[in-house]
Amino acid sequence: METPLADIAPRVQAARDAFDRGATRPAAWRRATLEHLRDLISEREERLLDALEADFGKPRPEAWLTEVGFTISDIEHTLANLPLWMRPEKVPTPVAFKPGKSVIVREPVGVTCVIAPWNYPVQLLLLPMVAAISAGNAVVGKPSELAPATAAELTSLIMALDDPAVTVVEGGVAETTELLAQRFDHILYTGNSRVARIVMRAAAEHLTPVTLELGGKSPAIVSRNANVKVAAKRIAWGKFVNAGQTCIAPDYVLVERPVHDELVAAIGAAIQEFYGDDPQASADFARIVNEPHFHRIEKLLDSGTVAVGGQTDADTRYIAPTVLTGVTMDDPVMGEEIFGPVLPVIAVDSLGDATRLVNDGAAKGDKPLALYTFSEHDADNDAVVDGTTSGGVCVNGTLLHISNPNLPFGGIGESGMGAYHGKYGFDTFSHQRSVHTRSTRLDPPLMYPPYTAKKVSLLRKGMLMADPRDLVAKARSAFRRG
Repeated sequence: METPLADIAPRVQAARDAFDRGATRPAAWRRATLEHLRDLISEREERLLDALEADFGKPRPEAWLTEVGFTISDIEHTLANLPLWMRPEKVPTPVAFKPGKSVIVREPVGVTCVIAPWNYPVQLLLLPMVAAISAGNAVVGKPSELAPATAAELTSLIMALDDPAVTVVEGGVAETTELLAQRFDHILYTGNSRVARIVMRAAAEHLTPVTLELGGKSPAIVSRNANVKVAAKRIAWGKFVNAGQTCIAPDYVLVERPVHDELVAAIGAAIQEFYGDDPQASADFARIVNEPHFHRIEKLLDSGTVAVGGQTDADTRYIAPTVLTGVTMDDPVMGEEIFGPVLPVIAVDSLGDATRLVNDGAAKGDKPLALYTFSEHDADNDAVVDGTTSGGVCVNGTLLHISNPNLPFGGIGESGMGAYHGKYGFDTFSHQRSVHTRSTRLDPPLMYPPYTAKKVSLLRKGMLMADPRDLVAKARSAFRRG
């Protein structure tokens, strides 16, 4: 149910009032709110899984793993580490500024906004909200209207916190437009680059910083030295989970020509192993979220030649796990992010050719959100990683790099800006405040006028005096180079 437009500004103001009176700053509030949110998710697990199944047929084990369990795990990680993250960080003070001490204090930025997409509607709304809460902010969440059953459940769950500092706005374009007209202190948006530009324009009116988690064509590069059978299974899993509706799914494969046919056959075998002879009958394969997306993806099947799959059913929004061969870089399937269960496999003569193709896209701004490289030779994988740019990388695997809370998740260029997950989310929603404290026991007159020749000489020497830690660092660097 849409939030009445007239209620949006008061709801945001109530969150600001809560922040302004200091309700969100104490560690006790942060911990209690996160624990309450965790408990509500656990209590409503079945309702959330029902909603995800209703919206696009998400298999329950897959939905729990990628949505509910993933979110609870992130909350537990945050709770375990919150005292350490909140602790002021001591940093060295230059000799010239002693006696004194310097620390970095991470303080909340204020009232934050999280706008989530439909493809992983639970975790992509709640994980950024967890990060904002952990940093001591008020937060307004906006679930995606394209997953309406899940949006309703998330709205009910967040409102059950019964806290004006953590609230939600539900609806479509009109409600999002009104929400973005409000002043926030940070906005995190996950979705496509077209809407991201709208978000940035709205944020610019208030000079609000933004974190953008977008997408793009994330490649998988397979060397002739890869374990082809394992690579095929891991690519197939990463591509076809959630019916390919994953921002970091392998969008296409570049494979060295000698193992092209073997890889295509192995991906086909993996699809059969995962989903049986008829994936449409499998309880483990999801559906496309709505008719417009179904028809958009269906048109992409005309590119190249269907080597595996290709079946569709408009009534149930089913598109089979599909592998395309004979695709060129000019085909429609290579002109946009697929965001569905269609995988082009393109033969290349060398890893150098593969990286050049990836970088050709990057030169146009299409730097991928994720990149996957498969080889049993470290030199192959190193060459791919060193020769390309992407938001993140997984070597000999897919998707799993975002599951480590100690790694940042974020894009670059058209695939996004900024990062979160774990401490990186805490830092995203924190202002790093520099605090330098001087002692009054000594008050050297060097900085004060009048600036005599002697003072200037001493000031110059003091400013250029090497810090002992810098000398140690320089020596270590020289040792490593040697």
